[in-house]
Amino acid sequence: MLVLAASTLLAGGLRRPLDAGSMPRSAIFLDGWFAALVGAVIAAVIGAVVGLVTGDGFGGDLWPLMALYVRLADMLAFAVCFGWIVGLALLLRPRRVWVVAAAIGAVALVVVGTLSGPVVRDAATAVPAKADRLAPLTADGIRIVDDAGRDVLLRGVNVNQLVDFYAKRAEVPSTTPLTAADFNQIASYGFNVVRLGISWSALEPTRGQYDEDYVRQIRTAVDQAADVGLYTVIDMHQDGWSAAPTPEGENCRPGTEPMWGYDGAPAWATVDDGAPRCQFTGRDISPAGDRAFENFYHNTDGIQDHLVRAWGRIGEEFGNDPAVAGFDLLNEPGFGESAPVTTTVLLGRFYGRAIDALRDAGARQLVFFEPSLLWSGMAFEATVPADFTRDGNIVFAPHLYAESITMDRSLGLPPFVGIERGFELAARAAERLGVPLWSGEYGYWGDDRIGRLARYAATEDEFRIGGVYWVWKQSCGDPQNGIGPIGDGLIPQDCATGEFRAPDREVIDILSRAYPRRTPGRLESLTSQGRTMSITGSGDQQGCELEVWVPGAGAPKISSTGVTDVRVRALGTGHLVTGCATGGFELATS
Repeated sequence: MLVLAASTLLAGGLRRPLDAGSMPRSAIFLDGWFAALVGAVIAAVIGAVVGLVTGDGFGGDLWPLMALYVRLADMLAFAVCFGWIVGLALLLRPRRVWVVAAAIGAVALVVVGTLSGPVVRDAATAVPAKADRLAPLTADGIRIVDDAGRDVLLRGVNVNQLVDFYAKRAEVPSTTPLTAADFNQIASYGFNVVRLGISWSALEPTRGQYDEDYVRQIRTAVDQAADVGLYTVIDMHQDGWSAAPTPEGENCRPGTEPMWGYDGAPAWATVDDGAPRCQFTGRDISPAGDRAFENFYHNTDGIQDHLVRAWGRIGEEFGNDPAVAGFDLLNEPGFGESAPVTTTVLLGRFYGRAIDALRDAGARQLVFFEPSLLWSGMAFEATVPADFTRDGNIVFAPHLYAESITMDRSLGLPPFVGIERGFELAARAAERLGVPLWSGEYGYWGDDRIGRLARYAATEDEFRIGGVYWVWKQSCGDPQNGIGPIGDGLIPQDCATGEFRAPDREVIDILSRAYPRRTPGRLESLTSQGRTMSITGSGDQQGCELEVWVPGAGAPKISSTGVTDVRVRALGTGHLVTGCATGGFELATS
C-alpha cells in the first residue's frame, strides 16, 4: 500500500506536463513505471523508519540496515512486476490518474487484507496414548501441549549417529554407534527430547525400495529414548543436498573450491544436470547443490514424489507412537536457483504434500517445518506462505544460530542479527503463522561460546520456548568435523584414541539448567540459572503434575504459591520436582 500511495503521488505530479502534451506516449508509460520504482524506494524508507520506532530499534547489531535492505528488495520487486500498471494508467486521460490509482489501491487493499488475514487450520487430533508411555503432544495455537493441556517445553540435543554421512577416509568412521547408553546419559542431564537425524539416502537407497533394516534402527532408537523418558523428533537430515563430493580431477572455477560430500538425498535422486560440485563460501552453496534443489522443488523426474512417499512410510511406522513428538520434514532446505520468495512458495508446497502423506498414513503427531538454510546463515529469511497447509498440528522450527555460524561472522562483520533479536524475529514469524516456535538447532559460538550460550539460554527462557543443541556426539570422521584431533560434540571424542571424554562442564551446566518440563495451564514467565529458577503460570482448572527439572546432587529448596502436593525425586544428575497447581501459581527453586 505504501508503494501504491507513493507511486500515486509521483504520478499525480506528472499531470502538468501531460496536460501540456509535451511527452510522447512511450515516455509517459516508462515514466509511470519509474514513478512506481521511486515510490518503492520511498515506501521502503518509510517502512524502515516506522519499523525502527515500533519494534526493530537499535540493539548492537545491523538489523535496522538489514531490515531496510529486505524492504527495498521486496518493494522494488513489487514495483518492477506491477509498476507498468501506473504507466498504463498515465496513458489514460491525465485527470483519470487519481481515480485509476485509487481504484488500484482499493483492490490491492482488499487482496492484501484477504491474503494476510488469519489462517484457519484444521484442529489437531491427539494421538492415542500407549500405557506407561509418554503423553502425546499437540499444537494449541502458539503452544505445545500434552493430552492434559499442560504447556510442554522440549529441551535436549541433536543426535546425528544414524545420519548417512560421506566418509572421507574409510579408516575414520563418520558416525559413532548409537546405543541405549547414549539416551541414558542424555536423560541424566534432565533433557526430555532428542532430534534424531535420519537420511533419505539410507531409507530409500534404491528408487522405490525402502531399507527395512534402517527403519528398524530408527525404531530401536525411538524405543530406547522412550524407555528413559525422552521424546523423539525424527529429522530428515541433509547438508549440501547429498553425500557426493567434488569428483576426482574436476577443476573448480575461480571463487569456488573442491568440497567434501555431506549427507542427504540418494544418488538416484540427485539431478544436478552436470553442474559443478564446487562450493562457494561453504558446503551449502554449490552449482550442483543449487540445481539439485531446484529440480527437487519442481519435482523433476518425480523426485519430490519419492520423498513425500518416504514420509508416508515413516508415518506408517511411527504414527501410533506418542513417544515420537513429531517429524521435521527437511533440515535446512536449500534455496535452489530461484528468488527467495519463490523458493518459500515451492518449499511450502512440498511441506503441504509431506504433511498430507503423514496424515494419510495415520500419523497425527506434530510436524516441524523450517525456513530455508538462509535463516541459519543470516538469522533471518522469508518464511513459507501462511496458508501452505490447513493442518493445525505444526511447529515453526528455525535454527537460531545468530552470532554463530552466520555469514556476518565468517566475513568479520558486526552481527546482522544479534542473539536476542534472532529470537524476536523467529517469534514474530511464528506468531504470524499462528504456530508454536521451537529452535531445531543452535550452538557453535567459537571463542566466546560460554558468554554467547549464556545469553542464548537467558533469551530462550524469556521467550519460554524449547530447542535442541547441536550436537550430542560428532565422530572424528564426520565431514562437518573435518577429521581433526577432537570430535567436536557435546561429548567430545579424542581422535587419537577414539575414546569419548566428559562433557564440557561449563556448557553442560548452562544446557542442563533448571526448567519446567510441563506446566499446568499456561507458562507465563521463566528465569533460570543453574539450580536457581523462578516460574509463574496460570490456568482455569487444577492440573497435575507440574514437572520441573533441577540439576545438582542435593535435593533443591522449593518455595511456591498455589502449588500443592510438592514432591522431589532423584533423576540422573539432578532431581524432578512435581506438584499440582490451581489457577495462578508461582514456584522457585534453589
